[in-house]
Amino acid sequence: MRKFITLSFLFIITTLCACKTQQQTAANNVSWKKVKVFVYTKNGKGYVHDNIAAAARCIQELGAQNGFAVDVSDDPAKFNDDNLKQYNALVFTSTNNDVFDNDAQKLALMHYIQAGGGFVGIHSVTGTERNWPWFKRLVGGTFERHAKHQPFTEIVIDHNNPSTSFLPDTWKRDDECYYTKEINPDIHVLMVHDLSTVDDKGKPVIYGNTFPSVWCHEFDGGREWYTSLGHDSTTYKEPEFRKHIMGGLQWVLSKQKPLDYSKAHAKTPNDPLPY
Repeated sequence: MRKFITLSFLFIITTLCACKTQQQTAANNVSWKKVKVFVYTKNGKGYVHDNIAAAARCIQELGAQNGFAVDVSDDPAKFNDDNLKQYNALVFTSTNNDVFDNDAQKLALMHYIQAGGGFVGIHSVTGTERNWPWFKRLVGGTFERHAKHQPFTEIVIDHNNPSTSFLPDTWKRDDECYYTKEINPDIHVLMVHDLSTVDDKGKPVIYGNTFPSVWCHEFDGGREWYTSLGHDSTTYKEPEFRKHIMGGLQWVLSKQKPLDYSKAHAKTPNDPLPY
C-alpha cells in the first residue's frame, strides 16, 4: 500500500509538472518576427488618461526589442475587415467610453475576434463601450469604480501564465484599485487585488477580501488578456510591468492560428451572445 501511495504521488507530481511545462512551451512558441500588433488609443467623450502616449510607446519599444511590428492609431475607421486582417492582436490601452463611430466598425471587431484574432486590454479598457454587451463579454466585464490612487498589494493566484510566471506571490503596486461589474463568468483569473491593503473608506464592503484584477479567457473564437493596472505613465517604464504586458500578449498569441474569416458570423453588434 505504501509503495502504491508513493507511486501515485509521483505520478501526480509528474503530471502537474508536465502540464506546466506544456503551458510554458506553448506560450514561448511565438514567432515574434511574424507578429503585427495594432494599438488602439481612441477615447470618447469623458475622462482621457494621460498615460496613453507612454503605454503606446512601451508597446512600440517591446516590439523593437522582440522583433514584432506595431501600428498605433486612434482612428476608428481603421476598423474594417481588410485592415484588421493584417494584425495578430489588437491592444486597447486605456481606451474609455464610446470609441466607435458606427455599427460597421463594431462588426469589424467582432469579425476579427470570431476569425481567431487576439485582444489585449490595459487599464481603463473596461470603461470602453459600456452599453455594448458583446464588448463587455470580450473584455471580461465593465468598469464600476475605483478606490483612490494608493499603494496596495496584488496576489498572484496563477503563476503558469507568462504575464505572472515571473512575479512573486504578492506584488506591491501604487495604482488604482479597479472594481468591475457584469463580469463574464468564463474568465480565468490570474491575479487579484488584496482588498485588506486598500483604503476605500466610505464605500460598502461588498467584495470580500479580494477582487479580480488580471485575467484571460477565450471568447467567441478569439483569445483575450486584461490587466486593470497601469494608471500612471511612469508605470510603463517599469521592467516588471513591461514584462507583465509582454506576457499577456504572449499568452494571447501562443495558440493562434491564421485568421479564418469563414468563422466570422456576426451580422449586427447586438447579435445574441454566445451564452
